[in-house]
Amino acid sequence: MHSAQFIAETSSNGVLERDFTVGDIPGVLWSPASGPDRAPLVLMGHGGGTHKRWPAMTGRAHRLVTGCGFHVAGIDAPGHGDRPRTAHDEQEIAALFRAREAGEPEGPIVVRYNAHLAERAVPELRTTLDALQELPEIGADGPVGYFGLNMGTAIGVPFVATDSRITAAVFGLHWPDALAESAKQITIPIEFDMQWDDEHIPREAGLALFDAFASQEKTLHANAGRHKELPRFEADSAVRFFARHLGRAVTASA
Repeated sequence: MHSAQFIAETSSNGVLERDFTVGDIPGVLWSPASGPDRAPLVLMGHGGGTHKRWPAMTGRAHRLVTGCGFHVAGIDAPGHGDRPRTAHDEQEIAALFRAREAGEPEGPIVVRYNAHLAERAVPELRTTLDALQELPEIGADGPVGYFGLNMGTAIGVPFVATDSRITAAVFGLHWPDALAESAKQITIPIEFDMQWDDEHIPREAGLALFDAFASQEKTLHANAGRHKELPRFEADSAVRFFARHLGRAVTASA
């Protein structure tokens, strides 16, 4: 089993950022700068075409660290960030751009490609979680959350469905096509985000994925706006959600 190898470290605004690798998987771990206190971990998945340090990812991580004292980790999905693209990645990305330029639906290509990425990424998330739970400030016995939208949902749903260490998750902004069967296996608390005027994902599709989760506690957050207009306050809602389910208090500033 690979251990996490830390290769760089910075600190700002009360948050310690540490770059790490687990084998050839690159990641970043955000932690409270005050010290290595034991705290729950939240794994984050980034959206398609972005990476582990995309501004939205960094913003969410800082909210979770400063708001609840969590440790937060993200890794680059295959073909994203610091990861090289395969020939298959290039083919799918080219197909997506052709559909976009022709004004054709992007959904079928995105669903197909994200399902392929999930097959590669889910084992990497397990390996990363194994390595991070070796750290004394995280440990193997604490609760773990998962936070991923868009492609982060496409990878996160099959991951959470097959890893019992995840105790709460925030998903959203994806089609149900390749995910509904995995969603039916998930019974942990879920918060789900969707955009009511999403130009890519019809309302019926978003509602169908939410409906597929077998969780007794699941909450739907539907906001007006297009696909990329998810309100920033949903990140604050996610902080409160994880605070409830991972056993931490929210500070007044969160």
